[in-house]
Amino acid sequence: MPLPSIPGYNRLTKTHKYSAAGIAAAGAAALAFTVVPGGDADASTTAQDAPAKTVAWDSHATQQDTLKKQTDLASKQAKDAAAEKAAAEKKAAEAAAAKKAAEAKAAKEREAKEAASRSAARAVPVAEAKEKKKKEYPNNLDGWIRESLDIMKEKGIPGSYEGIHRNIIRESGGDPRAINNWDINAINGVPSKGLLQVIAPTFKAYHVEGTSWDQYDPVANITAACNYAADRYGSMDNVNGPY
Repeated sequence: MPLPSIPGYNRLTKTHKYSAAGIAAAGAAALAFTVVPGGDADASTTAQDAPAKTVAWDSHATQQDTLKKQTDLASKQAKDAAAEKAAAEKKAAEAAAAKKAAEAKAAKEREAKEAASRSAARAVPVAEAKEKKKKEYPNNLDGWIRESLDIMKEKGIPGSYEGIHRNIIRESGGDPRAINNWDINAINGVPSKGLLQVIAPTFKAYHVEGTSWDQYDPVANITAACNYAADRYGSMDNVNGPY
């Protein structure tokens, strides 16, 4: 049916018709994507916006998760490093303390050894002093007899204080320089001398080591005479006259 003739209206060409149909189809398609079920036009979104927003959110979440993991890892590494440092410092402190304790112990042991050495060194002179003091006797008849008895005891020579003293008083009266110039021994040129009137051959034969070789020495004279009496009579205690 021919279109009415309208002033100023040109008849559409075939090309114009195709263009109008394409525009109408595109509009219908756009309307279909923008309409949200339920009829709420304000809550609608475009088809182009929805996928873009989802991708952007997922990317942001992934970045945050990665950043959190990196932060946690860095924090853990820092804690581990701090723990290792603390452990190393503790080990070093323990080693230093052990070394110091060992040095202190060694110093204490050295001090103890040195003290013991000093004590031992002091003990020798003290012992020698005591020994010397023990061997110091009065320079009289009592002291001479007692010193001779100590030597006799050490050498295993028998005799008593009483036996020695009794014979000394009879032989010399206690005079260490006494000498007999009238008996047979004197006539033979070997007079009896000293506290116990010992002749030179007897004194030399029965001299006791550690005493003087002077025949007039009181201790040497007593000790040699007792040694002779022990050999001949069993002991000076058994002598009651000239011997």
